[in-house]
Amino acid sequence: MVNDSINANETIYQLKVTLKRIKPPIWRRIQVPGSITLHKLHEILQIVMGWQNYHLYQFTIDGSYYGELDDEFSMDVEDASEYKLKDVVTGEKERFIYEYDLGDGWEHEIIVEKILPLEPDKHYPVCLKGKRACPPEDCGGPWGYYDLVTILQNPDHPEYNDRRTWAGDFDPEDFDLEFINKELITIM
Repeated sequence: MVNDSINANETIYQLKVTLKRIKPPIWRRIQVPGSITLHKLHEILQIVMGWQNYHLYQFTIDGSYYGELDDEFSMDVEDASEYKLKDVVTGEKERFIYEYDLGDGWEHEIIVEKILPLEPDKHYPVCLKGKRACPPEDCGGPWGYYDLVTILQNPDHPEYNDRRTWAGDFDPEDFDLEFINKELITIM
């Protein structure tokens, strides 16, 4: 069922989102209305990637920065809530960056795979596919994530118990498409 807030003439952007500097890759394929704001895209990315929205973010598109204005930080960014995706990213195969947690530096490369017509019986946004779990918040960026995964794979490691307690039941291979799409239904 199409969201009531989406126009019948809407274009749908199919995006592939890949977390940079992580091997094997952590990625998601999503479809979103082109009319959403970049701030709404940020909220969608938080859900599909598994982040908790604790930190600042920014998009880098054609040399311009879009994010959340924050009095504590003097970042030179445009207000992401004032720009629609279709107005700043206009064609297939375009690439841009979404950075979350500017301290840990989680950079996501986003590629516009397709621009499609709206399917009337489909709910948007939707996650079509993905691989692997998002790293836990505040694990120290890609370098800290690699340390965490290495330690969690070795019960004899001196830090294993502390890291297992901190990370809980984190499984780097876990990806729950059904859960993500249930969460996405609540966002629009």
